[in-house]
Amino acid sequence: MSTSTTTPGTWTRLDRNLERWALLVFYSMLVVTMSVEVLRREVFSYSSVWGEEIVRYAFIYLVWIGAAAAVRERAHIRIDVIYEFCSPRVKALLYLLGDLVMLFVACFALYYSWESVAVSAKFGSVSHGLRAPMVWFLAAVPIGFLLMLHRLQQSIRRDLADLFAGRPVFEGERLFD
Repeated sequence: MSTSTTTPGTWTRLDRNLERWALLVFYSMLVVTMSVEVLRREVFSYSSVWGEEIVRYAFIYLVWIGAAAAVRERAHIRIDVIYEFCSPRVKALLYLLGDLVMLFVACFALYYSWESVAVSAKFGSVSHGLRAPMVWFLAAVPIGFLLMLHRLQQSIRRDLADLFAGRPVFEGERLFD
């Protein structure tokens, strides 16, 4: 009897930690490259074009993947005072409404961000310093919105299950207490 290397636990861990690991990779890339470039500039009076580009594109990926992580954790900015005056059922409905609006915006943004990736692929544009295909860097936006769509559908399903079961809705973490 053969066993599969992909177990449900693996998918659960991946789903729980995908953004966390991606953020760690891009943040580490950004910090290491920026540190090397500062050292090169200050000590050796020399800097490179590629270092600046790596930092710029790592930051772009960091932002879009971080936005998806914020949707997952409900850590995005919101006005919490409104929710304090609502019943649990109204609170759940407000969260669902917010997620549905964001779902619409994410679909719209995904469609239009994919256009720029397609144009770049069609014409074969490359970055100035790295001479790498711009498709890889422009893809950060649609990847971020795809992750957001995935996290939004999870959030909507969770909220609907909580609403129908009479449980309090997941509120995420507050930015300030």
